Amino acid sequence: MGILLGACQTLPVATAPNTHNTTDGAMRFDITGKIGITTKTHEGVQAGSAFYTWGQDDKRFGVELTGALGMGATTITFDGQTATLTSERTGVITADSPESLLFRATGWQAPISQLPFWVLGRTSPDDDTPTYQDGRLTHSTHGDWQANFEYPKHAIYPSRLSIHHVDGHKVVMTITHLQ
Repeated sequence: MGILLGACQTLPVATAPNTHNTTDGAMRFDITGKIGITTKTHEGVQAGSAFYTWGQDDKRFGVELTGALGMGATTITFDGQTATLTSERTGVITADSPESLLFRATGWQAPISQLPFWVLGRTSPDDDTPTYQDGRLTHSTHGDWQANFEYPKHAIYPSRLSIHHVDGHKVVMTITHLQ
């Protein structure tokens, strides 16, 4: 099984162990889990959740969502330059960044570009004031977003991220690293 990234390119999703940074510095991983987003709008608080399968290959990624935040079965891909969302309800939507795509499709905000680092328990490039305990990242701040990391006992990678924005947006991810 894989996620289609573009013409003749497939990103593996549930394959052999590859949750790691490679020797060339590229980030590659396959994860599954559940994501929930809560956001404040002019109409009040909106919330949604979805199960996901995410394959990352350096800056490119593919995410398949089911129960997708009220949008039906959804696929999101990013080739390093263009983010594309394809869903049963909305059709195809494109944007220059994953964050712009999410906002355009749902009106919701999330720090998507930081997530590849955070799901591996690492700081993203411009994070401020990271906090570590027992050698593992437990808290990091990126602009107005604050991320808290939870780990199973003795695990290298986090199993849960709780991410909050100062204006009340919240993203919670459970993470299963495929190995």
